[in-house]
Amino acid sequence: MKLRGFKVVSAFEHKGINIPKRATMNAAGYDIESAEDVTIQPNEIKLVATGLKAYMQDDEVLYLYDRSSNPRKKGIVLTNSVGVVDADYFNNPTNEGHFFGQFTNITDGPIEIKKGDKIMQGVFSKYLKADDDEAINAREGGFGSTDNEGE
Repeated sequence: MKLRGFKVVSAFEHKGINIPKRATMNAAGYDIESAEDVTIQPNEIKLVATGLKAYMQDDEVLYLYDRSSNPRKKGIVLTNSVGVVDADYFNNPTNEGHFFGQFTNITDGPIEIKKGDKIMQGVFSKYLKADDDEAINAREGGFGSTDNEGE
């Protein structure tokens, strides 16, 4: 039985997407690459495809963190500071669980991200529930879909 990991989404199956790996044996984060070439204009916010989905246990989450070198070396920052990929995002009916990085160009010129550039790191973690937690809704969509639940 597999517990957690990454798979390539079907739209990117034959595009040479690398499964994230840790760079050293004590690293917490899995290096995640861009799935395609992207240009980000100054002050622009852009979603950058990874071509990946993540599977994990029901009480786990995948946190997406900016690489510490991104602002200084690449001139980009992960706009939402920390991305959260929930366990029920995997294989959702809208986008198969494809997760993206949301980046802002903080320079005065265009920034080129190339396919295969390491753009963020993913860390799997357990999470805890509050005593009065009563969440019963099932996910029905992809990116940002939980904002629409109950509407």
